[in-house]
Amino acid sequence: MEDCLFCKIIRGEIPSEKVYEDELVYAFKDINPKAPVHLLIIPKKHYPTLNDLPDEEMDIIAHIHKVVKKLAAEFGVAESGYRTLVNTNKEGGQVIFHLHYHLIGGRQLRA
Repeated sequence: MEDCLFCKIIRGEIPSEKVYEDELVYAFKDINPKAPVHLLIIPKKHYPTLNDLPDEEMDIIAHIHKVVKKLAAEFGVAESGYRTLVNTNKEGGQVIFHLHYHLIGGRQLRA
């Protein structure tokens, strides 16, 4: 999508602190971290929300979760604990309408 912030990051039009990339996903550090480790993992294909992901393309979710596990280990939070979060739509707290996962850790998180 032309005006999507995350699509622009994937295309390299907006800088980011990339931590991982493969043919399906791109991961980078959140510019406004809520914890010492706060990464965003996004599919390269644009889906505005989780609700917009077609059933036949759900394999991307499993792939994202594999990347989350890999990054949690690399950033040293796999054993101590971390949160994986997806906000969906406005009332769910979604601000950027490109499906994305937050990986948050590195300190005690509150419920």
